[in-house]
Amino acid sequence: MSDALDFLVRLLDLEQIEVNIFRGIQPKEERQRVFGGQVAAQALMAAGRTVEHGRVHSLHSYFLRAGDPNVPILYEVDRIRDGKSFTTRRVVAIQHGRAIYNMQASFCVDEEGLDHQMVMPEAPAPESIPTLFERIKAASDGAEIDEWFKRLHPIDQRFVGELPWSRKRAKEPTKQLWIKADGDLPDDPLLHACVVTYASDMSLFDAILGPHDVRWDDGTFMGASLDHCMWFHRDVKADEWLLYDMDSPIAHGARGLARGALWSRDGQLRVSMVQEGLTRLTDPTRTRSAL
Repeated sequence: MSDALDFLVRLLDLEQIEVNIFRGIQPKEERQRVFGGQVAAQALMAAGRTVEHGRVHSLHSYFLRAGDPNVPILYEVDRIRDGKSFTTRRVVAIQHGRAIYNMQASFCVDEEGLDHQMVMPEAPAPESIPTLFERIKAASDGAEIDEWFKRLHPIDQRFVGELPWSRKRAKEPTKQLWIKADGDLPDDPLLHACVVTYASDMSLFDAILGPHDVRWDDGTFMGASLDHCMWFHRDVKADEWLLYDMDSPIAHGARGLARGALWSRDGQLRVSMVQEGLTRLTDPTRTRSAL
């Protein structure tokens, strides 16, 4: 396990400070706001810590306020229902006395029923794709590389095709990459689900931005995750390669929708997700897509 992954595991090991109340630490990084995938993963962990049987089935959540990266986050769990097949929890993430995130999470026991799925999309093997840092270094042509890319990261990302921010990319509302935890994780299904939840928020927004000539740092665009939903169809191993296939069917009214699917290498659809994001133009002259 890399140091970065080890820290992510510790980030998800919440401190229980009272019945149904947990506290999550923050990474010591210079950031303007808390990474949404971190909040979602910690909230799911808080919910799971109160469930006695069943695995993660789904989560539906809203990002309400930007999180403060300088103080811990409190997670308050409401045990809504404990059933024989399904268990439901509501989690509110709190900072400075206000809710910053709200999640409904469902847990279930596996049962027999109808069974079908779509065919896994084609993609080159992850081992044939250079690491993100290798690609950034090759593209830098000797120029100084941003410190963020020099750090070790808990999730290994292997982008299929051009990088999302590359000017050479195909201007389409789609994206593919392989993701995997950078090391071996303990055999804990809840931990694997939480690491996948963390990783799911790292690239999904890129599908929305794909057709458009805007960047996070060019001063013409304001983006943020508004909500995030996931369905765990099968058990998922976060430390094995997963193909993350994404598309964005629409962006309109300063909101963009992105859909994602995580496939294991044996062709099984493991997780589906949908996210809507704020896509506000701060420069009114930048109104047309690059399609």
